[in-house]
Amino acid sequence: MYLVQQLYDQHGKYLGLDLIAGEKGLSRRIQKPEVHRPGLSLTGFLKSFASARILVFGKHEIDFLRELDVKTRIQRLQAILTPLTPAVVIARNFRPLKELVAICAKDHIPLFRARSTATNLLSRITFILMEEFAPSISLHGTLVEVFGVGVLIQGNSSVGKSEAALGLIERGHRLISDDVVRVKRKENYLTGCGPELTRHLMEIRGIGIINVAHLYGAVCVRPDKGIDIVVKLEEWDDQHFYDRVGLDEKYVDILGISIPYHVLPVKPGRDVVLLLETIALNHRLKDMGYNSAKEFNSKLLETIANSPKKGKAWLRN
Repeated sequence: MYLVQQLYDQHGKYLGLDLIAGEKGLSRRIQKPEVHRPGLSLTGFLKSFASARILVFGKHEIDFLRELDVKTRIQRLQAILTPLTPAVVIARNFRPLKELVAICAKDHIPLFRARSTATNLLSRITFILMEEFAPSISLHGTLVEVFGVGVLIQGNSSVGKSEAALGLIERGHRLISDDVVRVKRKENYLTGCGPELTRHLMEIRGIGIINVAHLYGAVCVRPDKGIDIVVKLEEWDDQHFYDRVGLDEKYVDILGISIPYHVLPVKPGRDVVLLLETIALNHRLKDMGYNSAKEFNSKLLETIANSPKKGKAWLRN
């Protein structure tokens, strides 16, 4: 649930909002991530009017209302200002109409004034609300940026997620969040960030809490990153069959979006950091249209077709 009070407290300064009336209505809920200019609705046409949206009054709306007689002006305003209206914003610092102030004060509808144009306010507020209303989930893991690729490292506790991330950071890659990753869906992609309390911090068993930004510099951290691949670390199991070619591409569903998924077995002597870098680079190659596994498979099939004995001998090995 997102309230007008939260919008005002968190983004009021950025939007340049000044509260004029309806302070008691700051606890109103914003139900839709949409902003609307009443425009046509002020003429009395309310067929497609949605009352649960923030209303922005620009120059045209104010000029139109001023040309109406007082009685009609009040009727038109009362028709669009309902108990579901979250708030009203007047653009360009226009002086609010007395009738508008009176209705907002009486019905406890927050009335703001801002210096920006109506078009600017529409885009800014819409962007903020889309961020706030985006589907989100908290996942256990460590999110790092490796060669520009967002890699979410997951696995059971003590499998070595933080140690692997620390090794990547030492090689010049960047940390987004350790232990808890907040994932949001935006359009058709996912972004991840960390809680404010643990930002730039990592927990390393045997050492404790470290601040990556202080130890390695601000260049080794960033606030958020799109999630491109998920890598699950698990202890090596001799009884388990691990893919050796890579033709069988796996995906994991997060908030309705399929993300490439890799299982990386770890054991003493395996350079997990190098393997994570290789996975990230291979992902970039796939994005560029080159798939090593598919190319090898094509060559193998060609070899089998031209020389069955050589192909079968390789398969036996």
